Amino acid sequence: MTRRVGTFGLALGLLAVLALPAAAANPPGPTSSRAAREDAVRSIPLDKLDPQMREKISGTIAETSLFRRLPIQVIDADPDLYLFLVRHPEVIVNIWEVMKISNVALSRTGPDTFRASDGMGTLCNVKYCYSDHETHVIYAEGTYTGQLLSKPVKAKCVLLLKSGYVQETNGKFYVTSRMDTFIQIEHVGLEILAKTLKPLLHRSADYNFVETAAFVGMVSRTAEMNAAGLHRLAGKLTNVEPSVRDRFAELSLAVGAKAQERAARTSAREPLRNDAPTIVTVKE
Repeated sequence: MTRRVGTFGLALGLLAVLALPAAAANPPGPTSSRAAREDAVRSIPLDKLDPQMREKISGTIAETSLFRRLPIQVIDADPDLYLFLVRHPEVIVNIWEVMKISNVALSRTGPDTFRASDGMGTLCNVKYCYSDHETHVIYAEGTYTGQLLSKPVKAKCVLLLKSGYVQETNGKFYVTSRMDTFIQIEHVGLEILAKTLKPLLHRSADYNFVETAAFVGMVSRTAEMNAAGLHRLAGKLTNVEPSVRDRFAELSLAVGAKAQERAARTSAREPLRNDAPTIVTVKE
């Protein structure tokens, strides 16, 4: 099935962070509450951003047309592979291209910038403004051109991704993620329309978030069960930098090796090494 991104605001959010984990069985529900929005704003490390991006992000948040906290997600995933995919969304998009299941195009234009298109009228520039193992702050701005609109629509988007990692006694790592989205639509009439259609837009955003997340979860599971196959797939990724492609292949083999080691230790009933990263919990 071809993956598509329907609305401008959703396209910005989806294209900015295309690597998110698979849905938990019963994750906390999404919300657009004032409390969630205030908590999200407090969680953005504005003091760690460069002045220019701090100004842009603060302005977008102040003039937000739509805010959404997407459902908290939990999966079993290797932390190194998870962070790699978060920081290199072009890998996920290139996999979709190889498998012919996506209209999305994403190209890296700098160390922390991208140019993205959803194939349905949305074009945007994306910048990773801040990144550590717990927090990612992403800013995107662009335009949407559609048949029902007389002229292109401009919008800006700020995304906050919070992640935490825990290693269970069976040696599996579990990653918890939460994403907050702030969308500013730069046209009064269209802003009113967006608010009128807000329930539909939110349902669409949640659905696309989970669908994309599920695919990334599958990548992690494939690395565990068929690392050699994923390594071969890496060789077919021609729209990423060679160093990025090589690192993805390397991580795939490493994840597979760790999975085999866990299985062997479990079979032998040997104690597991505790080499977990710093445990970080995501506040709901």
